[in-house]
Amino acid sequence: MIPYGRQSISEEDIAAVVDVLRSPLITQGPVVTRFEEAVAEYCGVRHAVAVANGTAALHVAVMALGLGPGGLLWTSPNTFVASANCARFVGADVDFVDIDPKSYNMSTDALASKLKTAEETGRLPDVVVPVHFAGASCDMAGIRELAGRYGFRVLEDAAHGIGGSYRGTPIGSCEFSDVTTFSLHPVKIITTGEGGLVVTNDEHIAEQARLAHTHGITRDGALMRGEPDGPWYYQQIGLGFNYRLTDLQAALGLSQMRRLDEFVSRRNEIAARYREAFSGLLVRYQEVPADVLSAYHLFVIEVPHHDRAEIYDRLREHGIGAAVHYIPVHLQPYYRDLGFAPGDFPNSERYYAQCITLPVFPAMTDGELDVVVEALKEALA
Repeated sequence: MIPYGRQSISEEDIAAVVDVLRSPLITQGPVVTRFEEAVAEYCGVRHAVAVANGTAALHVAVMALGLGPGGLLWTSPNTFVASANCARFVGADVDFVDIDPKSYNMSTDALASKLKTAEETGRLPDVVVPVHFAGASCDMAGIRELAGRYGFRVLEDAAHGIGGSYRGTPIGSCEFSDVTTFSLHPVKIITTGEGGLVVTNDEHIAEQARLAHTHGITRDGALMRGEPDGPWYYQQIGLGFNYRLTDLQAALGLSQMRRLDEFVSRRNEIAARYREAFSGLLVRYQEVPADVLSAYHLFVIEVPHHDRAEIYDRLREHGIGAAVHYIPVHLQPYYRDLGFAPGDFPNSERYYAQCITLPVFPAMTDGELDVVVEALKEALA
């Protein structure tokens, strides 16, 4: 089976993890800090906080933004459920903004229209979470302009996006947002096995994210209430979680960072080969603006909806790990119970009815790529 995604682990990666196994500290040691610093430097951002997974990153990010009961978060329906669930974790409400049918990302026009209506009805969002679907950035300048006009905070869900760029600036620079989160799952661009990151230029957000990911505990005397009893002293000054990354995981991530640009380059090569091969076929794929470098976590095509299931099955029969990203979040039973229904976000639903994800990962060979192309052509025929 040629999977839709797969990690790339080198001997250097293995050696980096083994070095930590042989060290005195394998959980909370210096390698986590070095990994955070490497990511912050790469993204050109002031702060990076490594956490247990991408969902944890979203959770502590909304906590750091102050979202809570009575609050409201808007995100894209075309995403994994965690982009919306993070609001529910803190007792906030969720709504969605439909996607642009060409980019598959949150539509800036739809967002502007929904904000205008929300202003008239008296309930604007506190936080908007644009999702960089498949690794291609949303229209962040447009979203930031709307944030300035309507007063909401911007959290970039870049689970797919590390290594990509927007207008020549790395995704994660937070030039157009308050905070960005990454996922480090094995099928993503780089991996720590499981892991996530919160990056920001805002010292308060970074401070709150660090508290939230470690039980709400601090050893910083400047944050404590009263004088510490001694050098052993710590205080829990808020409610947090055990969302920490280990030195073992950070060692893998730090090693993988050295090949991040190589990974993204190979993913773009594969995407270009797909686009060339599919010229003239009855397929559509994500349009990536000229000022965006996609990390290409995914390569998704749209096929005629009445043939989607048959094409999917034929690809699987040929040993190709085709997948579907994503079932619109508002159609999940949990969110239907909150009042959402089919027809609420037609572009996302239309896209879902036609989408198939094809394999793309750095170690994918040209021969495997040819197998996928020929199998798809046969299935379409």
